[in-house]
Amino acid sequence: MRVLPGIALTVLLLGQTALAKNVYTVAEAQVGDDGIQRLEMIADSYYFEPNYLVVKVGVPVELTITRQTMLVPHNFVLHAPEAGIDVEKAIETDGTKIRFTPNKEGKYPFHCGKKLLFFESHQEKGMKGILDVRP
Repeated sequence: MRVLPGIALTVLLLGQTALAKNVYTVAEAQVGDDGIQRLEMIADSYYFEPNYLVVKVGVPVELTITRQTMLVPHNFVLHAPEAGIDVEKAIETDGTKIRFTPNKEGKYPFHCGKKLLFFESHQEKGMKGILDVRP
């Protein structure tokens, strides 16, 4: 009979892990005196922090991403040509700056495009997010 509580706990923990992949942390860019909106993000073990970025349409964006993992490579992929954004760039441990100017409102997904052999891609492991372009 003691096996059932252990199984129930395992199922509960697995469910929580699956749900954690869909949790968003929000960062809203502020426009600086120079007219550029800046955001900072961390790329760590299969997640971005924050992973929901809010920016203004028509205002230049400078996104600085720092990789926390030393051995595992990551990149930032955001293909939204309809919004004037087409980025695919490696993320360095000392920080990578990505610049673009979104020209259309909407929600655009981004992710890490890395994958090792037959394993799940970094995106499938939860390394993804949303760029929310607002008026």
